[in-house]
Amino acid sequence: MIAITLPDGSVKQFDAGVTPMDVAKSISEGLARNVISASFNSVTVETSTTLNTDGSLVLFTWNNDEGKKAFWHSSAHILAQALEELYPGIKLSIGPAIENGFYYDVDFGDETFIEKDLKAVEDKMIDIARGKHEFSLRESTKADALDYYKKQGNEYKVELIEGLEDGTITFCDHDTFTDLCRGGHIPNTGIVKAVKLMSIAGAYWRGDENNKQLTRIYGVSFPKQKELTEYLALLEEAKKRDHRKLGKELELFTFSQRVGQGLPLWLPKGAALRERLENFLKKAQKKAGYEMVVSPHIGQKELYETSGHYAKYGADSFQPIHTPNEGEEFLLKPMNCPHHCEIYKYKPWSYKDLPKRFAEFGTVYRYEQSGELHGLTRVRGFTQDDAHIFCTPDQLDAEFKKVIDLVLYVFGSLGFENFTTQVSLRDPDKPEKYIGDPELWVKAEQAIISAVKDKELDYVIETGEAAFYGPKLDFMVKDALGRSWQLGTIQVDYTLPERFDLTYKGSDNELHRPVMIHRAPFGSMERFVAILLEHTGGNFPLWLMPDQVSILSLSEKYEKYSQKVLTLLENDEIRALVDHRSETIGKKIREAEMNKIPYMLIVGEQEENDGTVSVRKHSEGDLGSMTIEAFSKMLTEEVKKEIKEFNV
Repeated sequence: MIAITLPDGSVKQFDAGVTPMDVAKSISEGLARNVISASFNSVTVETSTTLNTDGSLVLFTWNNDEGKKAFWHSSAHILAQALEELYPGIKLSIGPAIENGFYYDVDFGDETFIEKDLKAVEDKMIDIARGKHEFSLRESTKADALDYYKKQGNEYKVELIEGLEDGTITFCDHDTFTDLCRGGHIPNTGIVKAVKLMSIAGAYWRGDENNKQLTRIYGVSFPKQKELTEYLALLEEAKKRDHRKLGKELELFTFSQRVGQGLPLWLPKGAALRERLENFLKKAQKKAGYEMVVSPHIGQKELYETSGHYAKYGADSFQPIHTPNEGEEFLLKPMNCPHHCEIYKYKPWSYKDLPKRFAEFGTVYRYEQSGELHGLTRVRGFTQDDAHIFCTPDQLDAEFKKVIDLVLYVFGSLGFENFTTQVSLRDPDKPEKYIGDPELWVKAEQAIISAVKDKELDYVIETGEAAFYGPKLDFMVKDALGRSWQLGTIQVDYTLPERFDLTYKGSDNELHRPVMIHRAPFGSMERFVAILLEHTGGNFPLWLMPDQVSILSLSEKYEKYSQKVLTLLENDEIRALVDHRSETIGKKIREAEMNKIPYMLIVGEQEENDGTVSVRKHSEGDLGSMTIEAFSKMLTEEVKKEIKEFNV
């Protein structure tokens, strides 16, 4: 008999040789119908794997990320089989599951494969899936595996196998198809009910441009056709909300090849939007006891050698700037924290002075690879809403919790209500990735976990995701489309105070090391604006909108009255503009709607005579005629209501 521990802590006894599917059936037939993957003692196994020792078992369904991974990995096998049957002689390389679906990299040889060919492959995949073929994992010697693929002339699989140790090699079989595979599959192909091959792209073998370029086929699959239909509809909505598209339409930002890739240029409306976001956070920070500082965009190379940033990131960053003085080198600032450490050092501190909270909207520069750049979400120059808190060890818990409160306030004020937290710890098996005393790392990790538990936050622990100088708490926010984004981070750091020899005089009159907290509720202004754009679809809260009102004159005759309306609104601090182009009113309304302007005021002869405006609301239509004063009061009250509701 063996003891199987389930996630709820319960322990069940089974005969040795039991499978995860047997365990599922012992719990309920309903669970057994839905189980598609499993892990035993934290190792992914098949639902048919025999278990012969005591251990912890987790059963996964489609509703688990691990279940989806097995589902999509299995779908990649079905794709590979369909391709081999339709295009005999092709060479398969790798086909992993990814965040949303799967792909397979294929060498088509002399065959031509284009977008229009995807539909035939989809149909073939569904035909294979309907056969309900079981996935079966089997072990192979290295010699047999090499012999199998050498006979096929598949140099890609041969290269993969040559990098594996004998005794660790497995193949997966289903129907007439077999593939080199580590495992993690659904019980049978029949569980796959809907498939969509999304696109094709070129991909160098093993990501090396010196190797042959293969054809990468991306796909996604689901256990129900309805889920695929909903997913495709979501993708269409995501295209409409793409921040790059909206940023251009709303004239918020642009890029220039002359300025350089990944270096955004903020247009007047975008700059005004950023300024309002910054002022919003500055106001909250002032209440929380932060002091604003400013640091330069460059620093001597020695500064980043001291902090450890140069050793970790120097080779992949912007290269040093050499001055006319021999041996003098500067770097574009990759982080604000070394500068803030030096700000802390400008004078001696007592424990009575702490905590010190230094905040800065500091622009930093990192040389991201050109292929990884993406709108505002991945850039080479960006501004962090950065702050560093220097406190005593006794103050750490309270200060960390205050930062959590600030992050939650920011999310609530901007409509991000669905989030989880991730405690990112170091990987104990890779100590070379980190700097600092291991004992201090343990203290920092325990401090974060303790604070998260006390605040009763939903959290998961991710090993290996810590910053190189300390563990952190990341906030994972879901947007209006259900996509997850990492927004906001808090880090505990005992290491940089050591490296910069930071001290304070304690009550015992001795010098002590402060603890450092790094925090950025927005993360970066660029990425935050991109996510906010896609979350709201460009329909920002009224208090944040670049233009709150567009005044649309029926003709040039009413330009003077339009200017009068504009002046009265601006006197009430309402952001408005006048559209006095000689276009039809219908076109002006359509364009104002496309520009997401919350209110349109139409003015003509009757409005001028009556001293009124005809009001339209974005996406709702006509609200009727009212006096300028009445409209101004209505809008002002709406903004006040938002400010009160969100405590902006």
